[in-house]
Amino acid sequence: MKSIEKELTHKPLKEEIYDALHRQIIAGKYGPGDWLRQEDIAGQMGVSMTPVREALDLLVAKGIAERVPYRGVRVREMSAKDIVEAYGMRLILEAMIARDAALNITPEQIGKIEAIMEEMNRHVELNEMPQERQLSREFHAAIAEASGNDLLIKLYAIVANAFPDWLLYEALFRNPELVGGSIAQTHDEHAAILEALRNGDSDLAVQASIEHVMDSGKWLEDYLNIPAKLLREKEKQVTHLIKKSK
Repeated sequence: MKSIEKELTHKPLKEEIYDALHRQIIAGKYGPGDWLRQEDIAGQMGVSMTPVREALDLLVAKGIAERVPYRGVRVREMSAKDIVEAYGMRLILEAMIARDAALNITPEQIGKIEAIMEEMNRHVELNEMPQERQLSREFHAAIAEASGNDLLIKLYAIVANAFPDWLLYEALFRNPELVGGSIAQTHDEHAAILEALRNGDSDLAVQASIEHVMDSGKWLEDYLNIPAKLLREKEKQVTHLIKKSK
């Protein structure tokens, strides 16, 4: 039976349990397809079933787990096709969001993104990868919000949940020597996006955003064994569409 560490915070209990399970998944203690049994988790953490069920609902809502009718909740399994499709959609939406955000972002929204980046800089250790992952999501969600396009914001939330970034973070636990370089590269790429937004440079914002997602594509290829040919095809499709739209 896999143990769940109990780390008390000031968050609601369901969020504490969600955070603990999230850390376990990123650390590879629960792999794709593993069942998350309410009874086991409640017993290990010494809590009732209700907050565990709510925590599992959060995992499902964020695309990390999936609910199987009449069987329960398990860590989501993704085929190469699922991952490639999510990758292609994220490339398209990140480009669209970056262009709109560069034209519409406010000083207050710039300040919010800067604050997220400052907080990310405080989470650089291997055991802090769940917090770093959440902050990275908040960084991109804040840019989507700055686009001012409500439908685009909703679509991005769906695609972000479908993108298997938790599997990429799990790769860091299997290759801890990569943590420092990965964090530094992510910081530099986020800084390039922020600078383009700050200057209202839509073309540069699009370029920096696409390059940032393509870096994830390299990880998909190297650590999740997604066929390079499929990833390159998606990249060509997206860059072709963007060039035509200019």
